[in-house]
Amino acid sequence: MTDRVLLTGISGFLGGHVALELLKAGYTVRGSVRNSGKAGKVRDTLARHGADIGRLEFVELDLTRDDGWRAAAEECRYLQHTASPFVTKMPRDRMELIGPAVAGTKRALEAALAAGVERVVLTSSMAAIAYGHDKSRTAPFTAADWTDLEGRNVNAYIESKTRAERRAWKIMRAAGREKDLAVVNPSAILGPLLDEDPGTSAALLTRLFDGSTPATPRIPLTIVDVRDVAQAHVKAMTDPAAGGRRFPIGDRTMFLSEIADIARATAPDRAAKVPRLTMPDWLVRLYALFDADVRGNTGELGILKRLDSRDTIALLDHPLIPGREAVAESVRSLIAQKLI
Repeated sequence: MTDRVLLTGISGFLGGHVALELLKAGYTVRGSVRNSGKAGKVRDTLARHGADIGRLEFVELDLTRDDGWRAAAEECRYLQHTASPFVTKMPRDRMELIGPAVAGTKRALEAALAAGVERVVLTSSMAAIAYGHDKSRTAPFTAADWTDLEGRNVNAYIESKTRAERRAWKIMRAAGREKDLAVVNPSAILGPLLDEDPGTSAALLTRLFDGSTPATPRIPLTIVDVRDVAQAHVKAMTDPAAGGRRFPIGDRTMFLSEIADIARATAPDRAAKVPRLTMPDWLVRLYALFDADVRGNTGELGILKRLDSRDTIALLDHPLIPGREAVAESVRSLIAQKLI
């Protein structure tokens, strides 16, 4: 068996960075794309960032279809399952997110098990840990915590990540291979872009610059740098002690007003429209009637959540890149890609 890794979602923001880390470490990467027409762009992007694309191959896979999964996992030593639907505007039908997330996880893990992979690394989320709890909680959330799907303000995305991760653990337990699964639970991922696609998280920053956000709501985000998240995926794949564990990863929780301040300081010549005021909560709720992106997050107004990342820092064996730097790197990348 070769050191080949099946990496789902290679065309995504995180998937691209995981591919870079794997290729840099000497692995052969079999990346999945929904449409084979994306392969050329992914190959060019990774080459531009110094990857050895001679060890890069592609397969076409869809989270909602059985076609190709078993063949894709053949001759792979590891699975990195980063692919999952992610939106900020919640769909009317929750199953538009939940269905593909859970079914895609099931397809990926069952194919990996059938192929005899040594370890599966799953990209989950802080969303599977820190939601649906009493809003008065101040203690950091840990790997032992799970989102309460019966709790308050659990939107479709949060439910999709929670159900997908729970399904992964169930599948691996049923196969007697729970210790061969490692799960990474990142918070909001920012940092350097690899191409002109900002992804969902960095796209939020573009709204700070385009004038569409007159004032910032009191919505907090826990920020983590994509480079740390990608490294955590690769470390969790081979570290003997990582099997059977979850790895929350997030550096710092900041309100959008602080993120706006960092954005303004990073790009002062483009910051004329970056909001300086904070919107009262009552006005946010009124504004949310007309803005679907805000509507899906009003339940988090003013609620600070902290993530205990000590286990992941130990796995990485270095401190996390500061959240402020992750924001600044995203802004610099948006400028470089002419997106702001």
